[in-house]
Amino acid sequence: MTNEVTVPLLPCGSVDDIAAFYEVLGFRTTYSQRKPNPYVALQREDLHLHFFEMAGFQPDQSYGSCLVLTSDIDGLHRAFAAGMRAAYGKVLVSGIPRMTRPRARKNYDGLGGFSVIDPGGNWIRVVQNATAAPPPAATPEGRLAKALANAVVQADSRGDVAQAVRILDSALARPQADDDPVARVEVLVYRAELAMVLSDPETAAEMLERAEHVALSADETVRARSAFEAAADLAAALG
Repeated sequence: MTNEVTVPLLPCGSVDDIAAFYEVLGFRTTYSQRKPNPYVALQREDLHLHFFEMAGFQPDQSYGSCLVLTSDIDGLHRAFAAGMRAAYGKVLVSGIPRMTRPRARKNYDGLGGFSVIDPGGNWIRVVQNATAAPPPAATPEGRLAKALANAVVQADSRGDVAQAVRILDSALARPQADDDPVARVEVLVYRAELAMVLSDPETAAEMLERAEHVALSADETVRARSAFEAAADLAAALG
């Protein structure tokens, strides 16, 4: 068999809203129609997504989802984030639409991934192509790193933000002398992100402040760079 292509066909409440959002992410419309049913086809390089409109559709009740395999998780996320900053002045981290950050997935052999939740409530799950991936990082060590890995599975993969919050709050409530300070920053920043998803800006601001005051060595500061980049996006979203 050769040249087979599978294209996701996903529901939404408005194909116009969908097209406008994906244009921000660098997609172009390759086909659209209003009759007999509203429909739009979008493309970004080799990535194709098609959408159909449903009257009365509720994005927060959507089960729409698809996988996007890529060899450049970070590059694609940076491009999407740049588009959001240009269009909205910030990376969308709460509500619908929004985007999560690239993180290693315990339930995907430690390979990275992030999700775009579009205006139709569809989860576009961008994951590292295992056939083109470097060896995954070692299994997280330390209680905070393990708690973070478990929370990512719950919130970023399953969409169970409440359970992820319970995992992180339990870990943060029992500080230990041998906790890795970088892991503590990562947990606090992720907890802030989840607070934003839950429309709890007060908790988000508190977690970001706590992360900022974690004492780090020069080497630890370098290791925590990605977490602090995420914190900056969250702070911008808080306004």
